[in-house]
Amino acid sequence: MSKKVPLYIDGEFVQSQSSQWIDVTNPATQEVIAQVPCATQTEMAQAVASAQQAFLTWKEVAVSERARVMMRYQALLKEHHDEIAEILASETGKTFEDAKGDVWRGIEVVEHAANIPSLLMGETVENVARGIDTYSFTQPLGVCAGITPFNFPAMIPLWMFPLAIACGNTFILKPSEQDPLTPTRLVELFEQAGAPKGVLQVIHGGKEQVDFLLDEPAVKAISFVGSVAVGQYIYRRGTENMKRVQAFAGAKNHCVIMPDANKSQVISNLVGASVGAAGQRCMAISVAVFVGSAREWIPEIAAELAKVKPGGWDDPDAAYGPLISPQAKQRVENFITQGVNEGAELLVDGRNCDVAGYPHGNWVGPTMFGKVTTDMEIYKNEIFGPVLCATEVDSLDEALAMVNANPYGNGTSIFTASGAAARKYQHNVEVGQVGINIPIPVPLPFFSFTGWKGSFFGDLHAYGKQGVRFYSETKTITARWFESDIADVSGPNMTINLK
Repeated sequence: MSKKVPLYIDGEFVQSQSSQWIDVTNPATQEVIAQVPCATQTEMAQAVASAQQAFLTWKEVAVSERARVMMRYQALLKEHHDEIAEILASETGKTFEDAKGDVWRGIEVVEHAANIPSLLMGETVENVARGIDTYSFTQPLGVCAGITPFNFPAMIPLWMFPLAIACGNTFILKPSEQDPLTPTRLVELFEQAGAPKGVLQVIHGGKEQVDFLLDEPAVKAISFVGSVAVGQYIYRRGTENMKRVQAFAGAKNHCVIMPDANKSQVISNLVGASVGAAGQRCMAISVAVFVGSAREWIPEIAAELAKVKPGGWDDPDAAYGPLISPQAKQRVENFITQGVNEGAELLVDGRNCDVAGYPHGNWVGPTMFGKVTTDMEIYKNEIFGPVLCATEVDSLDEALAMVNANPYGNGTSIFTASGAAARKYQHNVEVGQVGINIPIPVPLPFFSFTGWKGSFFGDLHAYGKQGVRFYSETKTITARWFESDIADVSGPNMTINLK
């Protein structure tokens, strides 16, 4: 009999009284490894009531003590790092190394939360007018909620609840129903770290449970990561209910390859960035834009991509694992077929992929298209699989125009030996996260995670009725420079002048 995943309400793991349960399957075998409940209305109301009650006392706890909880928590996460990664790999299909990376990026956020006292400092000015002083304080909102996706079941929950709780809020987590075992273990360790009863609740389920959180007046803020359609829905419904909402949505990330780039570096980075985690990540590189003579490298990249092999999570030679579900596999294979029908050149075909010992796995092999144009569906849609689309342009200006015309703005990168080209690209591209000679520019927790356009909906993206953006947006640049890039270093402030 498969394991029944508990809810976590009022500081206790409890078995749901729900009549609706969802199977959790191993994507490499289709074996049912657990069942997760769709929480009842009564159970969700209990979670909210507990979070409300806990907030009254937790917000008064000294910020230094909240930080110490996070310090103890990050130590426990490190101690159990490999154990968590093994749980994660078994329910997502990720390779062990990939699963360990998932866990570690979450640990880095908890480390950041342990520094919360300095992040909560307000502002003070004396004599703003004669005899009048002004002080500002950063205070918690109350009950917050997070809705997380299947593809990073450790990292993304750890993006959310540690920081919210460290700030003095209480939190309700609704993890993906496709891999709930990893978040459950995270919560067990959080309890061991000394988190007080009620500061964290976990409910499970689908749309009905999400709608409850979006409509419940006691929930003051919602954080979401997932698909575009769901992100838009959550943003609209949440804000209609006057909640603060941040929704990280889809992506179509472009990598621009200039002719002067280091070819071996481009090939190794592009292959990993396009098929790693089976392409199931919002920061995957799914479009390669070859500028000028760089197009001559396409056959070599296709040849290297064809060598990449998926496999089981404990196979040290596997580059990535299966897709999360048979439906996800079918969707990706349908896009591959559609790309062929649209006239793209199928350079590497990942359909009908077999992995020895796993005949029922959701396998899709590495796939690459050449001659892709921007009117094709494989270009316009986020495929969310190990599929790379190669496009060709004649100039950096054309590459910029292509990227900026795309409705998504999550991440992008450029490979070049020219500081001038890199500066022009990072300055003019309409994307929130930019890598320079870095394939996937995900910043560390003390930087903002900055999606633009259709990749993010939330408080930092305020629009007027006609779509006019009122506020500025943050762009995060992650760059790797080499000695050959620097013309000279001069001046009292060590200004670097790039070629």
